[in-house]
Amino acid sequence: MGHAFNMVNIIESEEILNKISSLLCSSLVSGAKRKGLVLMDELPDQLVWEILSRIKKTNDRNSLSLACKRFHELDNEQRQSIRVGCGLDPANEALTSLCDRFQNLAKVEITYSGWMSKLGKQLDDHGLLILSSICPSLTDLTLSYCTFITDVGLRYLASCSKLSALKLNFTPRITGCGILSLVVGCRNLTLLHLIRCLNVTSVEWLEYLGKLETLEDLSIKNCRAIGEGDLVKLGPGWQNLKRLQFEVDANYRYMKVYDRLAVDRWQKQCIPCENMLELSLVNCIISPGRGLACVLGKCKNLEKIQLDMCVGVRDSDIIGLAQRSSNLRFISLRVPSDFSLPLLMNNALRLTDESLKAVAQNCSVLESVRISFSDGDFPSFSSFSLSGILSLIKMCPVRELALDHVYSFNDVGMEALCSAQFLEILELVRCQEISDEGLQLVGQFPRLRVLRLSKCLGISDDGLKPLMGSYKLELLAVEDCPQISERGLQGAAKSISFRQDLSWMY
Repeated sequence: MGHAFNMVNIIESEEILNKISSLLCSSLVSGAKRKGLVLMDELPDQLVWEILSRIKKTNDRNSLSLACKRFHELDNEQRQSIRVGCGLDPANEALTSLCDRFQNLAKVEITYSGWMSKLGKQLDDHGLLILSSICPSLTDLTLSYCTFITDVGLRYLASCSKLSALKLNFTPRITGCGILSLVVGCRNLTLLHLIRCLNVTSVEWLEYLGKLETLEDLSIKNCRAIGEGDLVKLGPGWQNLKRLQFEVDANYRYMKVYDRLAVDRWQKQCIPCENMLELSLVNCIISPGRGLACVLGKCKNLEKIQLDMCVGVRDSDIIGLAQRSSNLRFISLRVPSDFSLPLLMNNALRLTDESLKAVAQNCSVLESVRISFSDGDFPSFSSFSLSGILSLIKMCPVRELALDHVYSFNDVGMEALCSAQFLEILELVRCQEISDEGLQLVGQFPRLRVLRLSKCLGISDDGLKPLMGSYKLELLAVEDCPQISERGLQGAAKSISFRQDLSWMY
């Protein structure tokens, strides 16, 4: 009984198990593994199982499985995920061997990034047939740069009844028909990511997923033929959606023509987005009263929002969002510089300080703020003034502030940050109005731990002198600032990072 009691105590002690796992890996690396293996041989399977489960690095697990037959057998039984790609040759035979060895695989990632024909034939549809046949526990599958996979392969995957997560990254031969056949079979799908699936034109699969009401995480990026208007087909599926990422290819917009019925559907359909926690929209068109504007107006529990180069976003959209989503913790706004032109100063589509002040007044748990402007010909004009930005710092517990190409932020703004009681991370990119005088105030920021500076022309080594020897900062990272030298960083932080490539200036 005493032995059992001690064993239970050991298993329940995270610190002890982690230390044993670390020592075991160290002994393998140092080559002094005989003594460690003798010790492990005396332990019961339950304890060895717990120790092995804490070894996360694939190389370490592979080394352990080769150390002795016992470890090999336990690893085969325990291994639940693998990541394979160009080294899988011949692909189908190698995959069969792996699946036979690791019979409890739940997560499989197959990626052919950097593949060339001389590396052997890629995994094809037959490989997915193998996967669906001998991996009954498969729940999570990622296919990246798998150019030999077609709709036939996805139809094979439809038999994987436990599949709940599917990520397709640049699988150019797959169409909407293949995705539809998969979602019809895999009725427990909660996560679907489509990235650069260029031949997915039909969206019946999206309507089918909406009727299932199981989808929680949807990401569609640079799928040229899928537009903002297609998302309405998700219908009742919006109810359970917690995370949406939608990105339109900035260099190619497939101009779909939506009839009046499609437009009315956005307006008439109740878009229930109460469960939406994260929303990321890139290069999207936000049209008043329809499309994604309806989504912005219905989010009540949003915690994270990113609006990157979205044309048509108005103050009323952000104000309404702030008033409904009091739990907002992260906001990222990247605004097209064209919005900053004087001709648009009175334009309703131009974001102003009213948006930032609404966020400051309503989002009392906001922790991370990122504001960026794209490159433009009139950088002296800015949609957001210094007052608007500082309202967020004064009224919210902002821990991280990142500003890119924000010319309204200057030395006065740096002085105001001296009273920022929560600020721990500051990132300044192309903020050309900040000088050494403003940079010298960094040492007075109460809780700042990390400072990142990039492409700032007005600062030099002199601005960092007050930090020398204080080691107040945990990390100081400087990139492409022409007047700051690597020598000027020495002693300014516990850890420093320096890179200088001035090609951006020419």
